[in-house]
Amino acid sequence: MRISILQADITTRAVDAIVNAANSSLLGGGGVDGAIHRAAGPELLAACRELRATELPHGLAVGAAVATAGFRLPARWVIHTVGPNRHAGQTNRVLLISCFSESLRLADSLNAASVAFPAVGGGVYGWTGRQVAEAAYDAVTGFGASHPASALEAVEFVLFSSEMEDAFSAVFELPG
Repeated sequence: MRISILQADITTRAVDAIVNAANSSLLGGGGVDGAIHRAAGPELLAACRELRATELPHGLAVGAAVATAGFRLPARWVIHTVGPNRHAGQTNRVLLISCFSESLRLADSLNAASVAFPAVGGGVYGWTGRQVAEAAYDAVTGFGASHPASALEAVEFVLFSSEMEDAFSAVFELPG
C-alpha cells in the first residue's frame, strides 16, 4: 500500500473515496465536514438525512464508519467517521484508531483502490497531530497485515496545516 502525506484540500482529491471527519448527526458542520458537504452539493445532505431516517436514527457512533456517494466531488464515495472529542472526555485512543480502521475496512468493501483521509480527531476535537498520526499509522499497518489481498493500493493523508503534515511525516517516516 502506497502512503502519501500532503497539505491540500481533500475535496479536490481524485481518489475513489474520501473520509469525512463527521459529527454523529451526519448533517454537516464546520471544518472538513462543512467543506465536504459544500463541495458535494445538497445531495450529500439528503443522503445523510436518509441514513438518519433509516439505518442510523440515533446518529453514527464514535469510531464507526458509513459510506455515501460522493455526488459532486471527484471521489466516488464519502466515508463518514466520527472521531472522539477529547474536549468532551472521549480520550480512548482505541476509538481514534477505529475511525481509521473502520474507514479502511469500508473502503476495501467498496473495492476502492485509493482513499484520502483528513486528520480525524485533530483540530477542534483536541487530539494533537502526533496522536492522530500515531493512530492512523497503527490502523494502516494493522489493516495491511490483516488484509493482504485488499484492492486498496493508495492511502493519502490530506492535511490542513504544515504542523499536521510534519507530525504525520515524522510518524510515518516519510518526507513532508
